[in-house]
Amino acid sequence: MSATIYGIKTCDTMKKAFRWLESEGVAYRFHDYRVEGIDRASVERWCAAAGWEKVLNKGSTTFRALPDASKIDLDESSAIDLMLAEPTMIKRPVLETGGRIEVGFKPERYAALFKG
Repeated sequence: MSATIYGIKTCDTMKKAFRWLESEGVAYRFHDYRVEGIDRASVERWCAAAGWEKVLNKGSTTFRALPDASKIDLDESSAIDLMLAEPTMIKRPVLETGGRIEVGFKPERYAALFKG
């Protein structure tokens, strides 16, 4: 089974996910937000599958640097707009495989996807 993994190359969590995929022999394509950008349809699909609260990384430096007014009364639409404007606010990695979406990296969850 192959996969597409979305994120940024320099992220430590991304590096852990890459190592796991490679050690398990999983073929994947890396989509770098900083190089390729991201489209609304992808972010909407991830939010529908995992919930916008999980996809939006409120712990990111970029999100924390936003003015307070931008963080008040967030809903799915405004969160998607923020993530499209600055993809580094998307929790990393996002993995798509076999019609399934996994947000974040947990080895046991990846194992369930690829071995289960």
